[in-house]
Formats: sequence, C-alpha cells, structure tokens
Amino acid sequence: MSFEKVAFAFFIVLALTLNFGFFLGDIDVPEHHHVYELFAAIVVSLIVTIMKFGDRSQIGSYLLATSLVADVQLIAAALTWGIVVYGMQQPMTPEVMSSIVSLSGGALLANITSVVLLVVEASRVRR
Repeated sequence: MSFEKVAFAFFIVLALTLNFGFFLGDIDVPEHHHVYELFAAIVVSLIVTIMKFGDRSQIGSYLLATSLVADVQLIAAALTWGIVVYGMQQPMTPEVMSSIVSLSGGALLANITSVVLLVVEASRVRR
C-alpha cells in the first residue's frame, strides 16, 4: 500500500464530501449552506488539484481537468457570495443563494466524475 495513493484518494473523496455537504439542503435557503463549508471545499479542491499535477498518465489528465472544473465552479460560487454580501453590501437573497448552490452543484458533478475516474483507474491496476 502506497501512502501517496492513500493520501491522493483521501483528498479526492474529502473534496467530494465537503462539496456535497455544502450543496445539500434547500437550494434557496441561506441557512442550509454555510460559508465556511464552501471555504473548506475550495481549500481541499485546490489541494487535490496540486496533487494531480504530478500524474503524467492519460487518465491523470482527465483527473486534472475535472479538478480544474471543480475549482473554477467553487471559486465562482465564493466570488458571487463575496461580491453580493460584502462588495455590494446586500443581504443574501434566495436568488443569489440559488446561483451559489448551482455553481457548487457543477463542482459536485466534476468531483463525482473525478471519483469515478479514480475507481476506474484503481480497478485497472493489476496486482
């Protein structure tokens, strides 16, 4: 068992679960989606992206692409939150929260794709 592969899989699954935790709840209710959970999802997603830069295989390029998509979606969600609440000094509305959660949903799909690719890669490895 390789510690590097365990850490890699751990962070990929952690990125998925943190994103899912933020995404879960009524889409337009701000109380169901905490800003710190979004922050944690972004941090772990960026860690995963950095870890994926070392893989030079074909599937590694797909893993990197899914991670970059998740990063863009999560960062766009955080920017939307920050601009509306702190930049424009407006309260969080259901419409804005829906947009933020929708962006998080796109990142969730990218993370699910990444986990599926990880499982496919693991099943192809021969002992």
